[in-house]
Amino acid sequence: LRPLLLSLSCASPHLSLAHPDRPPSPVNVTVTQLKSNSATVSWDVPEGDMVIGYAILQQRQDGQMQRFIREVNTTNRACVLWDLAEDADYIIQVQSIGLYGESQASKRVHFRTLKETDRLPSNSSNQGDITMEGLDKDRQLQTGEIIIIVVVLLMWAAVIALFCRQYDIIKDNDSNNNKEKAKPSSEHSTPERPSGGLLRSKKKSPSVNIIEV
Repeated sequence: LRPLLLSLSCASPHLSLAHPDRPPSPVNVTVTQLKSNSATVSWDVPEGDMVIGYAILQQRQDGQMQRFIREVNTTNRACVLWDLAEDADYIIQVQSIGLYGESQASKRVHFRTLKETDRLPSNSSNQGDITMEGLDKDRQLQTGEIIIIVVVLLMWAAVIALFCRQYDIIKDNDSNNNKEKAKPSSEHSTPERPSGGLLRSKKKSPSVNIIEV
């Protein structure tokens, strides 16, 4: 019984260090967007666990460099690793940070950075894509400008046609008014009635006949 009690007493300090509220280890740790000097690490956290940050252990496989990244008060599930060596092997592990400590480290993930020459073709293709996108945008802008110009010209043509029509109407009205003013006033005046009833006949002057003897 004494050896059993001693073993339990020795194990009790280790049990007290493991807090039951510590978060579980991250899962699905993957490395994407590999380049010659950078890479992106992403992971998942089991639902229902309070996680306030993460810690990443990054080291070269040959043991020449080791880096520890720690960030709290964040809900990010990804991190970009910078300043990596070209064509080098790396090993990473991720830990979740909770309110009562850190989780166990995740499984080791191995990746290898690209060579500088391997990155050039991808960049050239990206530049070609960017150039094509720029050309497409320029074509779209040119098409839009042409449509706007055509619409403005049509509006101006409609305004000019309306103005010409109104001008013809005003001109016709002026010509009709001038014709009416040019008619003689006698056609519009009424004959006056003679005053005094019957017309008086003109008096004839007496004729004198002279007979010579």
